[in-house]
Amino acid sequence: MRDLFSAIAPTYDRLNRIMSLRLDLRWRRIAVDRLGWQRAPEGTYLDLCAGTLDFAAALAARPGFRGRIVAADFAQPMLEHGRHKTGRAAPVTSDALQLPFRTGVFDGAMMGWGARNLPDLDAGLAEAARVLAQGARLVILEMATPPRQPLRAMYLTYFERVLPVLGRLISKHTSAYTWLPASARAFPSPESFAQRLRQAGFDAVSFSRFMGGVVTLHVATRTAAP
Repeated sequence: MRDLFSAIAPTYDRLNRIMSLRLDLRWRRIAVDRLGWQRAPEGTYLDLCAGTLDFAAALAARPGFRGRIVAADFAQPMLEHGRHKTGRAAPVTSDALQLPFRTGVFDGAMMGWGARNLPDLDAGLAEAARVLAQGARLVILEMATPPRQPLRAMYLTYFERVLPVLGRLISKHTSAYTWLPASARAFPSPESFAQRLRQAGFDAVSFSRFMGGVVTLHVATRTAAP
């Protein structure tokens, strides 16, 4: 998996913009709004599975934000390709299942389209809970399947047949964008994922669907003991 993301790093941003019609940038801004960073504008925040630092850049650009961002990802080339986006983030190459941070050190955390790539989802959520301070929020953007027809059928056709071809043409990688629909199919429904967050040690768990359910924003607060 690390090799896969390292290989597609040069074209990762371009494909994200094409596949989402640039809506991924708007969705990240909405997620940052829900992060609640205003309660600790000088705090320390984690961009988990940071990729090319789009989430970190969205938070760093907020007027009034004076804090520090740590951008953690296991694929160093992804971090390197995003370093230019903000000088407020410190890139750290690390595994989301074994974060090299003290317990309760972060005032909030963000994850964009990384949860479905975790080899052990529950362990990854528990690790995110561990490094967050009591009362800190976690916001997660992730793929989902629209619950209603005909959008569901149209989406699945695009996602499983068109997108892998488009990904191969742009990234020149033969299998990377076959993994995307496969991982999305295996990912829990928004309702099930919300329950997994509660089991990991989060309260006040909620989710919102975007674009008819293609993408889901999950928001959870670290208040319960895991």
